[in-house]
Amino acid sequence: MPWRFTDRFFYGWAVVAVFLVIGITLYGIHFSFGVFFKSIEAEFNLTRTATSAILSANMLLAGLCSFFAGWALDRYGPRRVVLLMGICTGLSLVLTGLTNALWQLFITYSLLLAMGTGPLYVVPMSAVSRWFDRKRGLALGLSSLGIGLGTMVMAPFATYFITHYSWHTAYLVIGLLAWIIVLPLARLLKRDPSEIGAQPDGADRTYGVVPAEGVVVSPVRLSILSIIRSHNFWLITFVHFFFAACVFFIFAHLVPHITDIGFSPIEAAAVVSLLGAASIPGRVFMGIASDKIGRKAVPIICTLFMAAALAGLVWARELCGLYLFAIVYGFFYSGFGSSTAALISDSFSLRNIGSVFGLLEIGIGVGAATGSAVGGYIFDVSNSYEMAFLSGALAMLAAAVLIAFIRRETGRTAVSR
Repeated sequence: MPWRFTDRFFYGWAVVAVFLVIGITLYGIHFSFGVFFKSIEAEFNLTRTATSAILSANMLLAGLCSFFAGWALDRYGPRRVVLLMGICTGLSLVLTGLTNALWQLFITYSLLLAMGTGPLYVVPMSAVSRWFDRKRGLALGLSSLGIGLGTMVMAPFATYFITHYSWHTAYLVIGLLAWIIVLPLARLLKRDPSEIGAQPDGADRTYGVVPAEGVVVSPVRLSILSIIRSHNFWLITFVHFFFAACVFFIFAHLVPHITDIGFSPIEAAAVVSLLGAASIPGRVFMGIASDKIGRKAVPIICTLFMAAALAGLVWARELCGLYLFAIVYGFFYSGFGSSTAALISDSFSLRNIGSVFGLLEIGIGVGAATGSAVGGYIFDVSNSYEMAFLSGALAMLAAAVLIAFIRRETGRTAVSR
């Protein structure tokens, strides 16, 4: 197949487009648990803590799966990894739709879906980073638009099937959809520009010599031990922990919270869809901003606005307030994701960037599991999410402080200006 169709076409943008479409499907599934939350809670007569544990187990396992996916990506390329992710995702949801006992959900949803959608951050961010240098922030932002689009589409789509049929039927339909979309598209992915005789950004230059910010980047593969010993690795790990705890608390408990305060499931799904819609420009604009004004400044700005949005959610009791939260939180949480991915790619060797993202994803998995479970526990104890929202705001302020301490690594691309 002629991968370089014309001299003007750079196949890296095709890789971005493939991950965008796959992301719409898999990210929509990944962030849809809140829509199913009360249906599962009611069918199995669970507490909020117990229902949250299903997602928490999924996120813990997702962190481990992400590490192995990053390792496999460095060695086998994205095509095989994404193909396996698509197979596991469809199988997970089809089997989840057939479950009739709680313990089965921990196998079909928590384990199998972790294998399918758990590496969804690691794989696109690592693969796309290899194709771009000067336009890396923009490319990462575009490739991750599926997070917003998937959330915006999947919430009302799943709610329709839950309302008119059952949550079992909804999972069956979505599982089949995952197979139909992901499996064919995975075949279009390539490892890096050198596989088609190209260079990053489509430029005619030596791979990895002139990075976006003018610092020479070493193409030497780093050992796992050297990555773990890095000052920046631990700072970014704790930043990801706080970020994931807040994000997955919101995606697990926002719909239950909105229905608890008197709104219908359709209205709650509309808020989640708006959050997804707001994340679309956030990823693009903040990705571009990270290319222009610096890798550290943009994530700090995003965390501060996320903290303000979470604090404001305590007092939001009308739809207009909930819509405002969705717009602000959606825009800046997505901007944080794309800008931080660019920062990570600039801080480590691209030859093993998959392993780097995989290791960092463990912090995301632990944070996501913690946020979801703690949010459910706080509700069960206090019959309110107010303390959970305020705790999330404090966590994002802590993340902003940690980002400020990330320093430039000698011999690699600068992470700040």
